Order: sequence, then C-alpha cells, then structure tokens
Amino acid sequence: MPEQQRSLIVDGSVVPDEWTRLDADAERPADAAVIVPLADWQAARGPAVAPLLASDTELTRELAAELLEAPLIAIDFPKFTDGRGYSIARLLRERHGYAGQIRAVGDVLIDQLFYMSRCGFNAFSLREDQIVEDALNALDTFSLSYQPGTDTGEPLFRRRMREAARQRDVA
Repeated sequence: MPEQQRSLIVDGSVVPDEWTRLDADAERPADAAVIVPLADWQAARGPAVAPLLASDTELTRELAAELLEAPLIAIDFPKFTDGRGYSIARLLRERHGYAGQIRAVGDVLIDQLFYMSRCGFNAFSLREDQIVEDALNALDTFSLSYQPGTDTGEPLFRRRMREAARQRDVA
C-alpha cells in the first residue's frame, strides 16, 4: 500500500514528492517512481526505483558500490531516538562518494533537520503534524558549526586560523 503524501524538503526548498513509498512486495503502480525496501530494489533496479534502507542496514563496500547507481537513497528513522541513519548518510557521502539525494523518512523531527543536513541528508520527508515553515527555519538553526561535517570539511578553529592568516598577509 502506498504511503500517504507528506511534505518534502529538498536542498532547502519545499518540492512536490514525485516518489511513492511502497511496502515490501507491494504491487508497483504503472509509470510511478517508487521507493522500495532494499531487497526489492536489488531485484528491480531502474531509474524510477529507489532503495529504502532500514536503520539497521550494514553498509558494506559491496552494498555501497551498488547504491551508487540509485537515483536517490531513502533512510528510515523508525523512531526519533534511533541515530544509526546519521552514520549511514555520512558514510555514503564521505567514504563512498554518493552525490545523489539522501532522504530522511520515518519519524523525522524538525529539531533534527540541521544535524541531519550536516551528516549528508539533503531531503526530508516530514510527518503530517509538522509545519513546513518551521522545518525550513530549522535548517538554519546555527550560523556556524564547530565540528566538520559533510557540509563543512574543516572545524571552525581552522577556518578562523586561515582567515586570520589571510588578513595578516593583506596587512
């Protein structure tokens, strides 16, 4: 059974969701772009089929190599306290070089969006009870980050040291 439409934020903008999430072994609607469980994706890859990774997915090198072909990768958060999806996204971006859309789905809280974006997520499927404007604002919760992330490769102290050196060179 297809999942009910939710608000979708991609790269900081609200966009219509052109993908339908299906449960395992569900009948695929004709001409529909679908997000399916990993095993179903592995059996029926294509430009309109994307994998849904469970939070307990073991991201082996072999699996990561397969996923590089995916048009998007959805990572499920079965409950907001399960942080394993953060690690999966960061590994996909930094270690394996996945450049496509990584979408957070499931129990995604607005308070987590900023941190998810730092780990490599660039798309967020919001719950029905969440206000889209609040979610967009949450993406800019902090203007600076101390730690490096997929969005900023250097820690803040190195960025400041580089800027100070640049100013000394100019003076």
